[in-house]
Amino acid sequence: MDAQNVPAGKSAELSVILPSFNEAKNIPILVGLLDTALKGINWEAIVVDDNSPDGTTEVARAIAESDPRIRVIRRIGRRGLSGACIEGILASSAPYVAVMDADLQHDETLLPKMLDELKSDDTDLVVASRKVEGGTVGEGLSAIRAWGSNVANGLAQKLLNVTLTDPMSGFFMVRREKAEALASRLSPQGFKILLDLVSSASGTLKIKELPFTFRERQHGESKLDTLVTLDYFGLLLAKYFGDVVSVRFLMFGLVGASGLVVHLAALRMFLLGGLEFNLAQTAASFVAMTSNFFLNNQLTYRDRRLRGLQAMVGLLTFYAVCSVGVLANVGVANLIYLDPSYWWFAGTAGAVMGAVWNYAASSALTWRKS
Repeated sequence: MDAQNVPAGKSAELSVILPSFNEAKNIPILVGLLDTALKGINWEAIVVDDNSPDGTTEVARAIAESDPRIRVIRRIGRRGLSGACIEGILASSAPYVAVMDADLQHDETLLPKMLDELKSDDTDLVVASRKVEGGTVGEGLSAIRAWGSNVANGLAQKLLNVTLTDPMSGFFMVRREKAEALASRLSPQGFKILLDLVSSASGTLKIKELPFTFRERQHGESKLDTLVTLDYFGLLLAKYFGDVVSVRFLMFGLVGASGLVVHLAALRMFLLGGLEFNLAQTAASFVAMTSNFFLNNQLTYRDRRLRGLQAMVGLLTFYAVCSVGVLANVGVANLIYLDPSYWWFAGTAGAVMGAVWNYAASSALTWRKS
């Protein structure tokens, strides 16, 4: 790489934050593209890698050995795009920071124009939008993901009064001091850092949107799975209620809501199978706990996800810590269960009683920070 367009001893004007997971094949290509697109600009790229098993960290460090513009942050025991972006931004001393994916789907040639907008205009944040005139999703999203993105955009605009045309965009540039001022209010969980940034600013950021075409991924696979939908709704609810409760607690609550459906379905099945209510309620509680454990492990605590033997041990500790909640669950439900026609109300009341305890205990024991 040609690093001679950066004067020796002069600090970077622009930091490009590249959150990554399993992007070993894409990083060298992207660095070359940035080198071409940012000629004449004092820039650096900060690769924030979530301990990728494909060797992304090692690939980035190998490049950094010969190119001082490349910096690497390897995160251990922490996962998630938003958290990676926040750490990258806080590690920068440049006046301007850009966030873009490392999967080559974002158009790096737009970066100089975004920088010019921040430097020459009264603007705090420049967003690359697929929704303004001239922008398009191109081949980067399937029809289903494009539809889901539109729904997510609409919810963000209506619930949070976000005026952005594309609040789901992961490609933007911001004045670093503005991002730093909001850092303590941002959630390290989830994937929608731009939405979090804009909603946390409560209308104080001066924003401009530029059109861009979302490109097709060249290597690797998308990190977004169907469970990210729940994560997104958790962020929406947290911001809608003014961050009174954490995104993680709301995620735990959403999983718990799904567990309630599982609980009631299992309870009805056991009652129809002839079990007396106390036994049926207890059995249904363990069915729901099992469902909740695996969903929480995949979503709520994805940054502390348990695998293999650790997952089995985690499930047992989850049973143990939630057993106190089960006692409250069964006790309250039994008090209410006076008429068989109210089985659903009794079951719901019992399940709700154990929710807060389950969250506190499982956070401290099952998914404790390593």
